This record gives sequence, C-alpha cells and structure tokens, in this order.
Amino acid sequence: MIKLKQTILMLCLVLFGTLCHAGNVTKAQNEKDGHQVSIELTESIGASSSDKSNAITPFINGHVLAVVFFENLGQVSVEVSTVSGASVQCLSVPTPNGLQVYIPNDGNYIVTFTLSNGDVYAGEFTVID
Repeated sequence: MIKLKQTILMLCLVLFGTLCHAGNVTKAQNEKDGHQVSIELTESIGASSSDKSNAITPFINGHVLAVVFFENLGQVSVEVSTVSGASVQCLSVPTPNGLQVYIPNDGNYIVTFTLSNGDVYAGEFTVID
C-alpha cells in the first residue's frame, strides 16, 4: 500500500512538472508568433475627418506584415520603410480588403497609410528572426 501511494505521488509530481513545462513552451511560442502593430493619426487634412485608426489593423508575424481594413476607406496608399527612410514596399490598395507585405530583413520599420482624403496614419514595428 505504501509503494502504491509513493508511486501515485511521484506520478503526480512528474505530471505537474510536465504540465508546467508545456505551459511555458506554449506561452513562449505565442509571444514569438506575432503581434498587432499600433498605429495613430499623424496628419489630418480634413477638418471634419473622424479618426479611422480602429478601421486599420496591421499585424506583424515574423517577416510578414498583414493588414486588414475593416471599413471602406477608398483607395489607400501603403508604404513600408525603414526607420532611416529607405522604402521597402509602396503600393495602393482598395478597401475594405487586406494585404500582406513580406519584409526580407530584420530591423525597425514604419508602415504609413495615406487615405484618399489625405489623412495619414503610421505605426512602427520590428522584424526579428
């Protein structure tokens, strides 16, 4: 009876340790998977324009920047550049579609969205391996 009790306690101890390790691995993987890039209004041309930053959701996952537009904002110009100003990608997309941009090198970048009404939104992000 004592051997059975010791075996069950040892099994519980090993199982608890395994579950803790698995939880830490999952948490580390989720942190590495990607994150949302916060953007803010940097320049507003129209006096009556409302803030559309909630309608633009950029998300960086590894070397891929994915952007989802949740509203029809018209034709939007999107530019991805390094923080020093070198352009990586520049394109114009209709909304409310999405887009993906592959960024080949590690480093700090800025994504800029220019709406058809002249409002400019920007956000900074980092690409790491």
